Amino acid sequence: MADASFIVVQSTTSTRNSGLYDDLLPRFEAVSGIQVRVVAVGTGQAIRNAANGDGDVLLVHATPAEQAFVDAGDGVERFDLMYNDFVIVGPADDPAGVAGSDDAESALAAIAGARAPFASRGDDSGTHKAERILWEGTGVDVAAASGDWYRETGSGMGATLNVATGSGAYALTDRASWISFGNRGGHRILVEGDEALFNQYGVILVNPETHPNVKARAGQAFVDWLLSEAGQTAIAQFTVDGQQLFFPNAD
Repeated sequence: MADASFIVVQSTTSTRNSGLYDDLLPRFEAVSGIQVRVVAVGTGQAIRNAANGDGDVLLVHATPAEQAFVDAGDGVERFDLMYNDFVIVGPADDPAGVAGSDDAESALAAIAGARAPFASRGDDSGTHKAERILWEGTGVDVAAASGDWYRETGSGMGATLNVATGSGAYALTDRASWISFGNRGGHRILVEGDEALFNQYGVILVNPETHPNVKARAGQAFVDWLLSEAGQTAIAQFTVDGQQLFFPNAD
């Protein structure tokens, strides 16, 4: 069956909410004639959707889960696409005293020690996966603190940041979402610069051999464009308030 004139990309909320797709997709559509429709959910849900064959391309940020998706036969091949970083934001009065730290695990341990409120996405997104890895490094049992100082929103990044700013809580967020977020109040970035906060994005064509409905030619055209010089340049040129949000690193 010939590919139709559009593809579906299962992706993350951070890429959509940042405005990146509003900038990139018209460029791709202009040169390819292929419309891109984005389903923006948490990374875990995006992977599950793609594993069900509900999409042609997967663009998320949880490398081990992405590779598992490929290894299971649901994706053709995973490519590094771009990166940014995670940061820990919090209230100006900083009750845990973590401002200026570049050690994420120590900062989280201090937040737990102070029983200061922490808003977690709690939704199996890429950000939530990264957060859980950091908590594991601290030895803090956040499951035991759930509903107390540790508050799981079960929501996207924007909604979780709204909870954090509205309740004086700390939160882990990707930098792009924070820069694009308009309801900061007195919150600011308190912890950044730790190598453990590196945030890699990958792109994968959903496997048409496993999922025959995949529009493989059109989907591969989008993957190829993102990895090309034109796509990588477009990613690098995307800014919000003069700040570059994503840094291309396709090999």
